[in-house]
Amino acid sequence: MESDNRPRQEEGKRQEEGKRQRVRANMVNVFIMGKRHVVPEHATIMRAIEYAGHQIIRGAGCREGFCGACGTLYRLPGDYKLHTGLACTTLVKEGMSLTQIPAVPMEKAIYDVEKLRPDVNTILEVYPVAARCVACNTCSKACPQQLQVMDYVQAGLRGDIALVADLSFDCVACGLCALRCPAEIIPHEIGILSKRLFGRHLRKESRELDERIREVRAGKFDAEYDELMVMGKDSLNKLYYGRDMEP
Repeated sequence: MESDNRPRQEEGKRQEEGKRQRVRANMVNVFIMGKRHVVPEHATIMRAIEYAGHQIIRGAGCREGFCGACGTLYRLPGDYKLHTGLACTTLVKEGMSLTQIPAVPMEKAIYDVEKLRPDVNTILEVYPVAARCVACNTCSKACPQQLQVMDYVQAGLRGDIALVADLSFDCVACGLCALRCPAEIIPHEIGILSKRLFGRHLRKESRELDERIREVRAGKFDAEYDELMVMGKDSLNKLYYGRDMEP
């Protein structure tokens, strides 16, 4: 007597179809540089680009939201707005159309921070384009760090260098604020200048810092540096991710 295998075969087909549906449910369509790719739904933009087969040879650094090298512009279905983000920290979404911006064209000023003073005229002397700021807040909306960029630009125009340094402290210099600024100023460079001015002229004296600088110059840590230079990748990863970090 022969057994009927049809129920078992049908069950196998249902399971296989279920697997395919789950796979499809865990994937999304994204348009990378205008071409459609199907990528995992929980991937960052950077991971999605690599999953799609692209080799990233520029526009990537720390991969953890610190270096600002992976500025990205993207749009979403049904949304007229042009969004900004870092490719290493922004997750893909269904229908996302994206383009990476590995560099932002701009003219960076050359200056000697030793010869500058932290006063009301310094920002305009080094970056006179700052006077074009119309306080539209587009720069703040474009910032992937959620910084109040317009506020620190305005503080710079008032000569409050300490406030600029404080408000721009977490800037990663991705340049997305400059890219979106309708007045064509470069806010992140104003922040960098102010932090340099603060560090050179306004910071409180620190005996601990001065002592550490003397130790570095005396070569106290040279042996540790030499050891790091010959370490393999696995050892460096273990040391880096196992370090003590403030919460």
